[in-house]
Amino acid sequence: MKYLGGIAKNRKVSVEKEEVTTPIRIDELAKSLPKEAFTEINLVLDKPKKVWVTTFEVEISRLKGIRSVAIVMNASSFDEATDVDYFITNVDSNKVTPQWVVETYSQRNWVEVFYREAKGWLGLKEYQVRHKRSLLRHFILVFCAYTFILWHKLTGGLRRRWGNKPLNSFPEALEAFRTAISYRFHNWLKNNANVFARYKASFGYIWA
Repeated sequence: MKYLGGIAKNRKVSVEKEEVTTPIRIDELAKSLPKEAFTEINLVLDKPKKVWVTTFEVEISRLKGIRSVAIVMNASSFDEATDVDYFITNVDSNKVTPQWVVETYSQRNWVEVFYREAKGWLGLKEYQVRHKRSLLRHFILVFCAYTFILWHKLTGGLRRRWGNKPLNSFPEALEAFRTAISYRFHNWLKNNANVFARYKASFGYIWA
């Protein structure tokens, strides 16, 4: 499995220099690098951000083979930087460029947004089953529901018929979807009140 993740600043890496492999803490390595070693990258996010990045290959204890690591700073030199991050990846080194590192890692926020919305609005963690197959079915249903609602939000489907205001967030799109469902249920109930009453009676309740 391919990954891109952070590592601690005190992690020791082995760098080959002048045919000699020397272990060094990655933050000490960052401090020793000249400004010319870093590439300026402009990130296009909600708020534009400028960072300085360098990448290189190293060996790391307890890991087999060569890994690519990256140092990302919010200034052009280590002494001026107030925010320094260290990353490691097992992706092919030909693909690991400064631009690729920051763009790939910046996308992690959308993964966190998905889990927050799926747990908060679609009951991702509200399962009451323990069997593996049942858990998978629950997760699949939640993922499908999230995809369906998000697709309607992005394509304007919910707003065209069920909203007269912009649907800028997932909760707003979900509420428009609920409006559509409640409208359909109301119309169905008008013609099927006896069916619904029998359904409630099966649980011992009187719908009257």
